[in-house]
Amino acid sequence: MTLKLRGIIPPMVTPFGEEERVDEEALRREAHYHLDCGVHGLCVTGSTGEGASLAAEEAAQVARVVVDEVDGQVPVISGIIRDSTREVIRYGLELRDTGVQALQITPAHYLFTPDAEATIEYYGEIAEAVGLPIIIYNVVPWASIAPRTLARILDEIPLVVGVKQSGGDIHALADLLAINPQGGVVLTAIDDLLYPSFMLGARGAIAATLTMAPRLCVRLWEAVGEGRHDEALVIHGKLLPIWRAIDGPNMPARIKAGLVMQGRSGGRPRNPMARVTAKEAKAIRAALENAELIPATAQKR
Repeated sequence: MTLKLRGIIPPMVTPFGEEERVDEEALRREAHYHLDCGVHGLCVTGSTGEGASLAAEEAAQVARVVVDEVDGQVPVISGIIRDSTREVIRYGLELRDTGVQALQITPAHYLFTPDAEATIEYYGEIAEAVGLPIIIYNVVPWASIAPRTLARILDEIPLVVGVKQSGGDIHALADLLAINPQGGVVLTAIDDLLYPSFMLGARGAIAATLTMAPRLCVRLWEAVGEGRHDEALVIHGKLLPIWRAIDGPNMPARIKAGLVMQGRSGGRPRNPMARVTAKEAKAIRAALENAELIPATAQKR
């Protein structure tokens, strides 16, 4: 498959069952659900997928299951959230044989901010060792990569094919799009500003809201692309409360709760992630009702 990074690419949850093992059947059901919604790709083992809690073998297991279920219909990207070049390469080599088309990789981020040259060297070493296309996951607040450094990496390292700009910083997204690097695509993960991100020129999104409401997000992407901005603004108004309800330190747990409310296969979060409180669940349910993703009468039964 030729890698096409565009459109709506939900970062999937990793459903856990008994003894916190990966629930492969639930994972398959979620992948199938997203495909039915018309998504343009899938991302596994990222932040939403609790990738930081997964051993390399588990990450490969998740990737292999989703690649098998997707069966070439859309590209599958696998996230790596590690803190040394050596560990990222170890995970990358484990994932290379699963059939994923690309890796989504955070910068090194333990208690310090690598400078520009160290960051460029980091991604260069990983690319050379693993040999798969790489998307930079620019999410860590204390190790955020500046737009000009991102552009350099895209233009200087052929296997780095994209950037996922996260962390709520639409200013950095705007600056990166203005630089217009030729070596890769710019994707957004600014959940509350998906609509303006697409208007600014982001080629797509890999963001948690997409996982909660993939069909709505596909509609938003299509509405913007076709110039139907009144409709896009209405969809934005439905998506914004969803992001406000799931945004928090236990975001994967909140997303999983929201999936269960929709009758989907969320599974449980992995310890020690905090479970969803009654107050959080109420906010999630209200947001889903507002977006017409669950019936407003469901809570009254």
